[in-house]
Amino acid sequence: MLCAQGCVFIDGGCCQKKDWTKGGITIPERVIIAGAGIVGVSTGIWLRRMSDAEVTIIDRLPPGEGTSHGNAGVLAACSIAPVTAPGLVRKAPGMLLNPDFPLFMRWGYFPKLVPWLIKYLSNANDSDTRRIAKGLTHIVGDTVDQHKSLVAGTDAADWVHESNYSFAYTNRAAFSADAYTWGLRHEAGFEPEIREGDAAREFEPNLSPTIGLLATMKDHGYIRDPGGYVKALARVFEGLGGTILRAEIKDFEFEDDRIRSVLTDAGPQPCDRAILATGVWSKPLMQKLGLKIPLETERGYHIIFKDAEGIPSHPIMIASGKFVATPMDAGLRCAGVVEFGGLDAGPAQAVFNLLRKQAKAALPNLSYSEEVEWLGHRPAPADSLPLIGQVRQTGIFTAFGHHHIGLTGGPKTGRIVASLVAHRPPNTDIGAFDPMRFA
Repeated sequence: MLCAQGCVFIDGGCCQKKDWTKGGITIPERVIIAGAGIVGVSTGIWLRRMSDAEVTIIDRLPPGEGTSHGNAGVLAACSIAPVTAPGLVRKAPGMLLNPDFPLFMRWGYFPKLVPWLIKYLSNANDSDTRRIAKGLTHIVGDTVDQHKSLVAGTDAADWVHESNYSFAYTNRAAFSADAYTWGLRHEAGFEPEIREGDAAREFEPNLSPTIGLLATMKDHGYIRDPGGYVKALARVFEGLGGTILRAEIKDFEFEDDRIRSVLTDAGPQPCDRAILATGVWSKPLMQKLGLKIPLETERGYHIIFKDAEGIPSHPIMIASGKFVATPMDAGLRCAGVVEFGGLDAGPAQAVFNLLRKQAKAALPNLSYSEEVEWLGHRPAPADSLPLIGQVRQTGIFTAFGHHHIGLTGGPKTGRIVASLVAHRPPNTDIGAFDPMRFA
C-alpha cells in the first residue's frame, strides 16, 4: 500500500524518507550491510526507501551467489515448526543409522558439533517447540505479502509467483503421524485441503502411485530462480542509490563503544551503523563483539534437473524424503536433506545419490537433459530462531540465523531491521529474536 507521497506503509506507518539531525544540521547516516543474500539486499532496499542514509552492501561474493542461491525457492508461510519437535532425542539415533533417511553426519566433525547439539536438542520439547513456532510465525506467516511489497513497482516483481504448496504422503496413516506439526500450523491459522487416492493423482498426475494423500496449502508461493531473484533485487537496491562492494569483512573499529568503521580486505569502510546478514559466517564476526553464538551450518543440498518434464505444477514437499520439488526456470529443483559436517568439507556424493533416488521414486515420469548439483550452508541457531536486533548499544545490528526459512523470511527481517536502523522501531515485539539472548 502506498501513501499520498508514494511511500510504502509498514506496520501501520509511513516510510516517508527522513534525515537524521545532529546539531540542527541534516546528516545522512552511513550504513554498511554485511551480506548480499536475500536478507541483506532486502534490508538495503527497505533502508533506502525509509531514509536518506548512504547504504553499502559488502560481500565477498556477488549478490545471490551464496546460500540464497541454493534453496527450494518456496515462500513457505506455514513453515513454522522447528526440527526440534518433541521425541527427536529418542528418534535421532535411528535416523542417523538409516541409510535411506535424509539425515547425515560427518563423524569426524562430531566432537566439534557436540556443544551446539546439546543446546539444540534441549529445545526438543513441547513448550520450547511452541515458543519457537510462535516466533517463526511472525517472520514467515505473511511471506507472500512481504515479497510482493518488496518488489512492488520494480523489475523484480516477475520473479515472485503465488501458488499452492503441497505435502505428499504415502497414505492417511503417514499424514496422521505428522499430527503434532499440523496441530501447530492449525493454531497459526494454516489449514490444508486434503486429497486422497484418485483425487490426489488427478490433482498432480506426475506423482508416483505410491503417494496416496496430498495436503495442500493455499496462499503460498515460490521464486522462479532464487539466485536470479536476489540479483534482480540488488539492481533495485542500486537503482535506489545503494552501493555494492566486493570485499571480505575482517573486523570492526569502534569509538566510545560505537561502530565507526568496518575493516575489510579492501580497506576500512567508515560507517555509523552496521548490519550483519552473513548467515553462518556471522558467527566469527559476533565473536569479535564478545558474543559466542551457538550457531552451526546445516549443510543443504539441491539438484536441478534441467529442462525437466513430468514434473509437478507447484512446489511439493515429499514427506518421506524430507525434500521439496519446485518447478523453476532452469527445470525442476529438488532441495532438502540435512547434513552436519562444518564449513570446510566438500559435498558428499552419498547425499546427492539419496536425493536423486528419492526424487525419481516420487516422480517416475521425470525426464531431463542434465543435472546440476549444489551444496550450501544454512545458518542454524541452537534455538532455531533468527537473531534480529542491536548488539548492546554498539550500532551493530544482526539479521541472520534463519535456518530453513531464509528466503521465506528475508524480506520481513529486512523490513524490521531497516526500521530499527532508521530510528523507526517496528510496532511489534521482536524480543524472541534478541541477539543478546546468548550473552
